[in-house]
Amino acid sequence: MTMLRPPEATVKELPLRPDRTVLQLNVAMALTVWLLWLGFGRGLAITSLVHDWRISVTMVFGSLVGGGTSEGGGAVAFPVFTKALHIPAPQARLFTYAIQSVGMTAASLTILYLRVPIERRFLRLAAPAGVIGVIISATLIAPSVRTGDIRVFFTVMLACLALALIVQWIRKTDGRNQRLTLLAGREQAIIVTTGFVGGIVSGLLGVGENMVAFIIIVLLFRISEKVATPTTVILMTIVSITGFGTHILLLRDFTGPVPRYWLAAVPIVVVGAPLGALICSKLSRQVIRLILIGLIAADFASTLWLVPMSAQTMAIAAAALVAGTVASYLMTRVTRYEPPVIRPQAAPGNITHKQA
Repeated sequence: MTMLRPPEATVKELPLRPDRTVLQLNVAMALTVWLLWLGFGRGLAITSLVHDWRISVTMVFGSLVGGGTSEGGGAVAFPVFTKALHIPAPQARLFTYAIQSVGMTAASLTILYLRVPIERRFLRLAAPAGVIGVIISATLIAPSVRTGDIRVFFTVMLACLALALIVQWIRKTDGRNQRLTLLAGREQAIIVTTGFVGGIVSGLLGVGENMVAFIIIVLLFRISEKVATPTTVILMTIVSITGFGTHILLLRDFTGPVPRYWLAAVPIVVVGAPLGALICSKLSRQVIRLILIGLIAADFASTLWLVPMSAQTMAIAAAALVAGTVASYLMTRVTRYEPPVIRPQAAPGNITHKQA
C-alpha cells in the first residue's frame, strides 16, 4: 500500500528576521544576564572571572559549539575540564548542566526569535520524556557510575554521532525532509523513547539528549541538519535546565568550586551561544557535518591518549561503537521516511503513445 506524503512546499515557513534585530536581542539578553551575574555573584563574580580564566577561555569555544551544533557546549567543556584541567568528572558534568542552562537558553531564544525552522512536534513528544529520563538518571544511576567510565562513555557517545554522520555520508542519503512526514503511533513511540534514552544519557554525561535526538531525526526521519540542529539545541536546553534544577533542589550538590566555575563562564556563554546559533543558521549542511566530525575526532584522539582504560572498559566501548555503527546503517536503509519525489507534470499537449 503506497503512503501519500504531503509535499514540503505546502507548509509555509516564516521568513528569518533581519540579523540586525537578532543582534539587538542578543545585546539585550547579554546586558540583562551580566547585570544579574554581578548582582548574584558580587565580588566573587569578578574574582572568578579573573582567577578561573581558563574556564572562561574554554567556554568561548564551548558556547559557540553549544549554540550552533547538536553537540552542546558540554562537548567542549567536559573533555577539556576532565583531561586538560583535571577537574573530576562529576563536577564537570554538573558544570555542564549549569552553564548550558544559561548559554543554550540564550541560543534557544535566539533560534525562536530568528524563526529558524524547527520540528515542534518532535519537541512536544521528546521533551517530557527527556525530563523524566534525566531526573531518573541523575538521582539513581549516575551516582553509581565510576568517574573514569564517565569520561570514556562520553567519548563513545560523541563517536557514535560521528559514525552516524559518516554512514549517512557514505550511504549518500542526501534527500532531506524539512519536517516529519509521518506521525502515527509508531513515530510517536520512537520519539518518546528517543527523548527518554537521551535523558538517561544526559543524566550520566551532562549532554547526550541532543546527540541521540540528532541521530534519530537525521538518519531515521531524514530531516535536514539545518532543522535538526536548532531542534536539538532547544531540546537539550530543556533537559539541561531540568538536570541543573535536579542537582540544586534534590541532590543539593551545587557546591564547592563548581559555582565559581559557573560564574567565570556565564558572561561568556550568554554572548557566544546566541552567536553560534546565528552562525549555524548561515552554514550549509556539509559544513555543519564537517565541524561536528572534526570536533569529535579531536575528542576521540585525546581520550585514547590521555585516559587510562581497563580491558573491560575498552571492550564495552568497542562493542558500543560497533552497535552504534550498525544501528546507524540500518536506519539509513529505512525507506518509510524518504522524502517525496515530486515529478513535474507533463504539458497538456505532450501525451505519450502509452498514455493515449
